Amino acid sequence: MVVASFTVNTTRAATVPPGYPIIINSNPLTKAFIISKLNLQYQVLITGNPILDFETAPNAFNLQIYVKDSRGDTDLQILTIVITDVDEPPVFLDNLENQAVSVYITENSPPGTIYTVLAYDPEKQPLQYSLQPAGSPFTINGGTGSIISIKVLDYEKDLKRQDYNLLVKVGDGTNPDINGTVIVYIVNTNDNAPIFTMKQTTFTIPEEQPPGTIVANVTAQDADDFGYVGNLIFSINPTDYFTINPLTGIIRVAEWIDRDAKPLRENPLITVEVSVIDSPKGGQSTSMSITFNVTDINDNPPVCIPDTYRPQVEETAVLNTSITEIKCTDNDVDPPNNQFKFTDLSCNGCNLIFALNPAFSGNILLTGSLDLEEPNNSLEYTLTVVAEDITAPFYKDTAYVYVIVLPVNENPPVFNPATYNFSVSELSGQGAEIGVVTATDKDIPFTGITYSIEAGGSTLGYSNIFWIDPNTGSIQLLTEPDYETTSKYVLTIGAVDNDPTNPKTANAVVTVNILEANDEKPMCTPNYYTITVPTDLSPGTNIQRFQLTCTDRDSPPTAFRYTINSGNINNHFAFSPTAGSNITRLILAEPFDYSDGLDKQWNYKLLVFITDDNLLSGARQPKGIVETGTVTINVNVVIAGLTTVSTTTPELTKINTVFDGEAVDPVTGKVYEFNTKSGARRWKDTQIVKDPQPIKMESSELVIPVLPSSINEGKGRIGTANGQKTNSHDVKALQKGAEKKNVFGPDPKSLLQNPAGQPTEGLSPLPTPKTKQEGEPKSILKKGDLSEV
Repeated sequence: MVVASFTVNTTRAATVPPGYPIIINSNPLTKAFIISKLNLQYQVLITGNPILDFETAPNAFNLQIYVKDSRGDTDLQILTIVITDVDEPPVFLDNLENQAVSVYITENSPPGTIYTVLAYDPEKQPLQYSLQPAGSPFTINGGTGSIISIKVLDYEKDLKRQDYNLLVKVGDGTNPDINGTVIVYIVNTNDNAPIFTMKQTTFTIPEEQPPGTIVANVTAQDADDFGYVGNLIFSINPTDYFTINPLTGIIRVAEWIDRDAKPLRENPLITVEVSVIDSPKGGQSTSMSITFNVTDINDNPPVCIPDTYRPQVEETAVLNTSITEIKCTDNDVDPPNNQFKFTDLSCNGCNLIFALNPAFSGNILLTGSLDLEEPNNSLEYTLTVVAEDITAPFYKDTAYVYVIVLPVNENPPVFNPATYNFSVSELSGQGAEIGVVTATDKDIPFTGITYSIEAGGSTLGYSNIFWIDPNTGSIQLLTEPDYETTSKYVLTIGAVDNDPTNPKTANAVVTVNILEANDEKPMCTPNYYTITVPTDLSPGTNIQRFQLTCTDRDSPPTAFRYTINSGNINNHFAFSPTAGSNITRLILAEPFDYSDGLDKQWNYKLLVFITDDNLLSGARQPKGIVETGTVTINVNVVIAGLTTVSTTTPELTKINTVFDGEAVDPVTGKVYEFNTKSGARRWKDTQIVKDPQPIKMESSELVIPVLPSSINEGKGRIGTANGQKTNSHDVKALQKGAEKKNVFGPDPKSLLQNPAGQPTEGLSPLPTPKTKQEGEPKSILKKGDLSEV
């Protein structure tokens, strides 16, 4: 809308650029006006935002209009716009301004105001209200606009009207009336109880209907018909057998209904209570009882319990013997649904030896022979018998009969042959099989034979050295036999069949010959011995008359062979004879030579092997392994001529020998000192001198040990300590030195004592020596020094 127009004049050919003139300010501030150019004029227009209302907006506005031309000249003018008042029609203040107003009232509500129309006049003129149509149960207050119901409304009685359309008019006396629509809805309330419209309350249904099967349809109606599905809600109690659709009232089977099971087996009637309640929830309700009569159908087959029979009949049973009787039942309640008969007795390979008697009964009789001797007869027969309903759908059940024929034990086991001869080496060990015995049984079927040793086989503290496999008859050793103890065994072998009630037995004789073998070790006495030998003993001498006497339980005396396995250093010792006899002697084979250092060993531990493999012997040799016995001989070598009996003591000068132990001589009681490494000794009263002195001899003499000339005369030394051989000239030199007198002491035969102080046979042992402390000064021996002997 144009509220003002003006022009703009410029000078010197200037122009007004686009965007000018403009409203740069207003009082009061507003955006209700805008400038627009039309040809050579400019117009002030109303924007409509905000709406210029005389009653609510300012009545005048001062607009500052600014213009600037192309040459930069400007101008500012103020345009005053005055708002004038106009008489306007009334205006609705509620939703009637732009739409119809809906009002809801429930039926049976008391008369009163249901709605008040809100309107006003801009010039604040008084308003007048009116309502159409005039015949409605509503009226309006002409001064306040309140719409009032003039009676109690009943939804069902008032022709079930759901709404009233009311036309509201408002006027100020000068302008045309304004109109609005008020729609009044009558809300139906649940003020009537539903009623059942069906008359039948008893229904007959067969049992075993599938779940979901429709068995009844309950109908009802309600005066408060709301015109939508779900107005009436159905329920059923109990819900064990049936369910009801809550909206439609259709009753269906909820689960399988078995007339043959309790409690319907005693009483086939099922009574339920059906209730209907109208909406809304918690409204009016009505209930009624409905009875269902469940009828029996043939839905159960005959059942044979047990369905498997295992009768046992001896093979000698006579004709018409009762085998068994089949027991079956039918769980249906009413006849003929629970009646059946037995048919179809079948058996493969039975040859008509079984039959039902009487016909269609469950009694099975023997009508043929069960003799197992007949080639076509069996140990077991499988029969089937069918129990079948006499009415449709002719259910069946099958019973299985396994006739077990019991054989009669008529024949004992038979050994073939009745006697056995086996041989086994005495070297055979535990578990070695000797042989197998076999027995047979003519009875059919073969039940098996169990073998056992009933007699024989005891020896060596064992109740039996044999074991027989009870299933196979294999005879085995429990331990090694000994030919020397028992060379032959006679066993009684028993065989028994496995008949559980009437077992039969048989016996066989088994002779077991033990084959001799070389399995015994030679045994010699003494087995352990200690002897003493002087250094000057002549070769070839039987040492202290020592001899071994050996025995062997499975070898003759000529089978022995003797060897020294270890300890025979420099081959000083030998046995004579070395083979062919059970008695042998220990001899000195090679002389000792300590003076020249060939021998350094004073104690010998001889390990002697005695074997029974002397192949030179002409005696019979049993086959087998070679056995070896052992003997241990300790030989202690002592210096010949030493004694502690003499009252005189030799003198000997020795330098740089340390005596670090002392002991008491068991014969004289005198204390002597000794070297713990070399065995050299001296009497404790020996004087220590700084310089060597010549030896002063007293009455006793000691011969230096040499080899007697009678031993190796004319032949060289076989072996020495270092493995070198000594010729006859060396021996003669030793013999020559032996002619000198002994300067070490009295008669060598008076005492034999080894250098290390170890006891020899027949002499008292030396007591435990006392060792001197370290750091003591070394001494020079003057008298009784034995360190070189």
